[in-house]
Amino acid sequence: MGPYQIVRHLGSGAFGAVYEAIKRPLQKRIALKLLHRAKATEPSIVQRFTLEARAAASLKHPHIVDVDDIGVIDGVPFLAMEFLEGESLSARIEREQRLPVHLALELLLPIFSA
Repeated sequence: MGPYQIVRHLGSGAFGAVYEAIKRPLQKRIALKLLHRAKATEPSIVQRFTLEARAAASLKHPHIVDVDDIGVIDGVPFLAMEFLEGESLSARIEREQRLPVHLALELLLPIFSA
């Protein structure tokens, strides 16, 4: 994928997939969101994807992921973001089933501030 070396698949949705990747030549670890190839042929979806990327790139907050780059490689629109380590909220809830109120607040307050 151009300057990006895919490391592993992180997740997928209706419109695209997210991968852990390395941006060469800096060897910078990033999260690379790719629009599904079938969706990349629909102008309204590509426009929405681009607007999402620009909106995310304009936000600066410690609890919002940084956007590094957007573009198209081999006909596939992409969004390159800061790679964050850790467990997803859904995985944590699945693992713990029910979070105590103080823990739920500890997790949600940074989200609310963003």
